[in-house]
Amino acid sequence: MRRHRNVKIVATLGPASSTQEMIRALFDAGADVFRLNMSHGDHADHKARFDAIRAVEAETGRPIAVLADLQGPKLRVGCFATGSHDLEAGDRFRFDLDAEPGDTDRVQLPHPEIFAALEAGSELL
Repeated sequence: MRRHRNVKIVATLGPASSTQEMIRALFDAGADVFRLNMSHGDHADHKARFDAIRAVEAETGRPIAVLADLQGPKLRVGCFATGSHDLEAGDRFRFDLDAEPGDTDRVQLPHPEIFAALEAGSELL
């Protein structure tokens, strides 16, 4: 049975929704895509969820999409002399490679590859 609609319903699987029975119930309720958040859990958890999705797919005879949501890069800045600093919209603030503690005007961004990709006058948004 094909669903005739122009949208897809994405269901994120987690600890409370990882059994084959729950995945089947979500699918029967209208979920088209099951999202696996790769930032949480380990390979065994993701494999078990994937296998459960494929088992439901085999039961129903309908293809089910799986979305593996990969974690993006995490860029961390250096420390601040005062512990932290809140920026307001429109504030000018500088990231640099200097390891000295940051202040209200600047802080270290220990990622030289970012600076290598920038040209003079570039702005980071």
